[in-house]
Amino acid sequence: MNEAFERLLQRAESLLARIEAVLPQPLSAPDWGAALAWRYRKRGGHGLLEPVRHIGAMALSDLQEIEPQKERLVRNTAHFVQGLPANNVLLTGARGTGKSSLIRASLHAFAPQGLRLVEVDKSDLTDLPDIVALVAERPERFIVFCDDLSFEDGEPGYKALKSMLDGSVAASSPNVLIYATSNRRHLLPEYQRDNLSHQRDEDGELHPGEAVEEKISLSERFGLWISFYPFSQDEYLAVVRQWLGHFGVPEAAIEAARTQALVWALERGSRSGRVAYQFARDYAGNHPGNAVAGSGATATQPHP
Repeated sequence: MNEAFERLLQRAESLLARIEAVLPQPLSAPDWGAALAWRYRKRGGHGLLEPVRHIGAMALSDLQEIEPQKERLVRNTAHFVQGLPANNVLLTGARGTGKSSLIRASLHAFAPQGLRLVEVDKSDLTDLPDIVALVAERPERFIVFCDDLSFEDGEPGYKALKSMLDGSVAASSPNVLIYATSNRRHLLPEYQRDNLSHQRDEDGELHPGEAVEEKISLSERFGLWISFYPFSQDEYLAVVRQWLGHFGVPEAAIEAARTQALVWALERGSRSGRVAYQFARDYAGNHPGNAVAGSGATATQPHP
């Protein structure tokens, strides 16, 4: 009888342990001294912050031909780390023009002043209140970074992000800002049928449908919009020159690479900082005699 009871108890304890493993658990604090940036990840029902131990050594000076955008983001981030009023930021526009790289470079520039970063996938945005609550009492300033952000109808992360941008009592914290990048300014898709609900009153005034208002409202909740645009040929070549010089390619070889750089962009169908960076890596790798050893070519990351 006692043996049967012991076996039953062991099975019950095993079952309870398995149930506890899948139940949501409070988010625990990481070793804040282990890194400058963390990624929020879900493992089963548990959320955790994983340190990013190797961040691309991107400097603000590495990012060329986006000076107006750089100046606006740097100014906002400087205000934030100084404890002054600052805005949540939405960086939108052409792919590969430096949106994510500008955020990483800002992290490096302001880390000595206490800036830290937490990257959150859009699928995990429902856990934003837990993340904010965890860092709210920290002395550092945290950017919650959402890369390549957009939503489809019905995705749950939309309302969580909207709540935080609105500054709800549960979500707001003076040491947290949202920085998000997107290839489109309106973060929810807008369909032609949404505009069919317009009504006209006797004075001829148009009243847009509520669906349209909802789709554009999330973007409007970001206090600062920074737009990025495709590069002109001259801008693209200037960035190619900068990266080739960074990789130690001498001036004469840089001049000789001009035609190849244009062909590279034509084949890619895009002129951007990312394409320029990728060409420079390829060119420096294929012409090792033209590159200076130890130029730090592997230390940086391309434009987003």
